[in-house]
Amino acid sequence: MFTIGLPYFTIKDRKKIEGSGDKKMEYFTVIPAAGAGKRMGAEKNKLLLSINGEPIIAHTIRVFEKDEWCKGIVLVVSRTDQSVMEKLVKEYQFQKIHSIVIGGKERQHSVYEGLKALKDSNNPIVLIHDGARPFVKKKAIHELVQLSQEKGAAILAVPVKDTIKVAKDGKVVKTLNRSTLWSVQTPQAFLLSEILQAHEKAQEKGIIATDDAALMEELGKDVTIVEGDYENIKITTPEDLKIAEMILVKEKDI
Repeated sequence: MFTIGLPYFTIKDRKKIEGSGDKKMEYFTVIPAAGAGKRMGAEKNKLLLSINGEPIIAHTIRVFEKDEWCKGIVLVVSRTDQSVMEKLVKEYQFQKIHSIVIGGKERQHSVYEGLKALKDSNNPIVLIHDGARPFVKKKAIHELVQLSQEKGAAILAVPVKDTIKVAKDGKVVKTLNRSTLWSVQTPQAFLLSEILQAHEKAQEKGIIATDDAALMEELGKDVTIVEGDYENIKITTPEDLKIAEMILVKEKDI
C-alpha cells in the first residue's frame, strides 16, 4: 500500500525523539497471523514456513519479545492454526504472549479481535504489526511509540522508489508525483481507545481498509509518518522468502 501527503516525521523531530532515548515507554503489540497466504502458494499458513530453520512468525514475535518496552503481545490466529500456534509459543518459550485470540474473515476483523483483548489494559499505546514482517528494527519501534504518544497515530513508511501511474482499462490516466508518495509498512502505533473507536466506526459504515491508519483517517485523525527501512519487507511470495534469507545472512555478518 502507498499513501499520499501524510505528515512526515522530520529529521529535526527524529533528533528530538532520539534525545529522549533513555525514557522507557510501554506498549502492547497486536500481531495478526490468521491469513491463508494464497500468493505464497503454500499448503499451510505462510507464517509457519521457515527462514533460517525457524517459522516466520517466530522471528516476528521475537522482535517484540526481546524489546524491554513491549509489555505484552496479542497473537491473532485462525481456528485451524490455533493449536499449532499455541505449541509454537511454548516451544520457543515466549513469555510476553498476553493472549492468543481467534481472528475474523478479513485482516481488519482479526485486528479488531486482537484489540478487544486489550480493553482492560488501561488504554495503552498499541502497535499493530504484520506477522509476515520479521525485520523491523527496535529503534524504529521506539520512535513510533514515542511519536504516537506525542502526536497521536504514527506509522512506518518508506519513500516510493518507482514512478506510479494511475490506469483505467489498460491505459494511463495520469502520473502521480513520486515525491509525495510513501509505501506504508507496519508497525502502526495508536492509542488503544482511538483505534478501537476507528474499528467500531468502520464496522458501522461497512468500511474495509487495507491498513489501520486508513480507519483513523476516516475519523479525521492525523497520521504521522516515521521513515522506515526498506529491509522491513512483508514476506508474501516465494521470492520474498529468498530475500528474507539474504537479510538474515547479512544481519549475522554485521
